Amino acid sequence: MNETDIIAPASHPYRAVCFDLDGTLLPMDLDAFLSSYYQALGKFAAERGFNSAAVLRGVDAGVRAMLAHDDGTTNHAAFWTAFRNAVDGETGDTDTDWEGIFNQFYEEDFGKLGASTVPNPAADSAVATLLAKGYPLVLTTMPLFPPRAVEWRLRWAGVDPAAFRRMTAYTNSTSVKPKLAYYQENLDALGLAGEEVLMVAITPWKTWRSCSWEPMASWLPTVC
Repeated sequence: MNETDIIAPASHPYRAVCFDLDGTLLPMDLDAFLSSYYQALGKFAAERGFNSAAVLRGVDAGVRAMLAHDDGTTNHAAFWTAFRNAVDGETGDTDTDWEGIFNQFYEEDFGKLGASTVPNPAADSAVATLLAKGYPLVLTTMPLFPPRAVEWRLRWAGVDPAAFRRMTAYTNSTSVKPKLAYYQENLDALGLAGEEVLMVAITPWKTWRSCSWEPMASWLPTVC
């Protein structure tokens, strides 16, 4: 199914509903999560005989590249090019399948990071209600992680990833928030104009205005 086939009928007030994740569906202290993430990834690398400090510096380089690039390539490509340049240059290791190793981390260890998260029942309720009303849902989260990590984070929120027809991840995104290109890319994927989409996010409306993205309606939730 093409993403342009998922829109709601024209009789609906909106043709699609986009959800933010952090602070909206997922109640989580982002700084604490990132600290735990880096600790877990460093431990994972060290246990396999790699220089964990070099690996984490490579992650930092990759994240900076995803935030900065505007060449039309995916965030995935930007991350891994910068990661390999940093790590291979520091360690001289050009043979390691780093992406395969990271995939193992995201499959086995990453999911444990959300063990202490307490989901807000209102999140799943809001998603279920909109689905029942026939609205296609899109998860428009910051696309710095691979799809498997995004799925884990939704499950920490008590929300089934299958509820979303599209989820932004570093594999299907070429930009990041709050760049206008990020929002335009998602509208283009849906084949919709800004006024046809409702954005549900804890981020204040002024953030959307700073992106010059005034046509997109925004709802600031108070319960999720």
